[in-house]
Amino acid sequence: METKEEKYRLLCAQVRSLVTGEKNLVGALSNVSAAMHAAFPETYWWAGFYLVRGDELQLGPFQGPVACMTIRRGKGVCGTAWERNETLVVADVDQFPGHIACSSESRSEIVVPIRGDGGEVVAEIDVDSRELAAFDEVDRLYLENISKILSAELAF
Repeated sequence: METKEEKYRLLCAQVRSLVTGEKNLVGALSNVSAAMHAAFPETYWWAGFYLVRGDELQLGPFQGPVACMTIRRGKGVCGTAWERNETLVVADVDQFPGHIACSSESRSEIVVPIRGDGGEVVAEIDVDSRELAAFDEVDRLYLENISKILSAELAF
């Protein structure tokens, strides 16, 4: 049985192969969200992207149940990660001040900014789990690596 780290190493390699030289942002992110969701079906209940468009985050490609279409800066986990320009790992979303409940089944969440050339947030990786405390430093490390791959290879 593969360890979490082994699964993430394979996922990172797959993500790199999916996006290198790709000009179709929506298609690339769609494939990456599918790969992420498939790599961790026991943990990743919802996996996808929000794209910065003006003063809000807009829903991008994802795998999982329906999601919030727009999120304002500083609102919920995604909006707060955007405002702070930092990864947020939330063990219990019900304990996060201002959490936006797109689904009552989401129990924990990790949000990783994707940065542009100037360090500004241009998009976010968002992963939700039905389990409490589903995400840890291993998830943070590898999802931040995926964020760097996407930032380097895709035009947001």
